[in-house]
Amino acid sequence: MAEEAHAAEEATQQDGGVRLALDTNRYTDLFRNEQSAIETVERADEVWLPFVVVGELRAGFAVGTRGPYNEAVLRRFLMKPGVGILYADEQTTHHYANVYRQLRKQGTPIPTNDMWIAALALQHSLVLYARDAHFDALAQLVRI
Repeated sequence: MAEEAHAAEEATQQDGGVRLALDTNRYTDLFRNEQSAIETVERADEVWLPFVVVGELRAGFAVGTRGPYNEAVLRRFLMKPGVGILYADEQTTHHYANVYRQLRKQGTPIPTNDMWIAALALQHSLVLYARDAHFDALAQLVRI
């Protein structure tokens, strides 16, 4: 979408390069050849897949009919320069707790996996590339 490209351009102008955290649905868009996803990821300086996203993808592969193929595609993607898996650490748990408290106070719960994704994006100052509207409940989260 033009909105995504514009948001990515703004993020690039602010700090010299886009550093993306890729949500599961956007990874899927990318490998379904959705042009806006391809363009957004290609413009990024760094692309991070939160460990939760990798887990969700592999769970889908495990119950799908093309598991070995999809696993090979994921492994090739992870081998590309500037692409990596983002793991939680002790600091992440503090961000998670803050996200949890905020959402509870607002009365706007989101799925647990998405709270981990948000916590990692906030901790590492990443732009979250996701389609899920419930991330809108976290105004401090930069999204495209």
